Amino acid sequence: MPILTLESEPLAIGISFTEDFFRVLLDDGRELSVPLAWFPRLLHGTPEQRRHWELIGLGQGIHWPELDEDISIAGILAGRGDQTRARRTAA
Repeated sequence: MPILTLESEPLAIGISFTEDFFRVLLDDGRELSVPLAWFPRLLHGTPEQRRHWELIGLGQGIHWPELDEDISIAGILAGRGDQTRARRTAA
């Protein structure tokens, strides 16, 4: 069975926040809405700390220097949250 591959990975071009989510605008026109609860550093950061972000790798990721947080667009697209914490296992 053939596997679909992208010619290029989508890149972030902008970010905005609501009370419970952050939104990432991609260069292909999509907008991703991600729960802040997936990323505790963002969730517990101040609105000013959240607003101080920068794109890394030409948009392959996002960095928040004051929160020491780095998030990849590929990770968001794959549905991965904070990878520094152990996931809960089913009982």
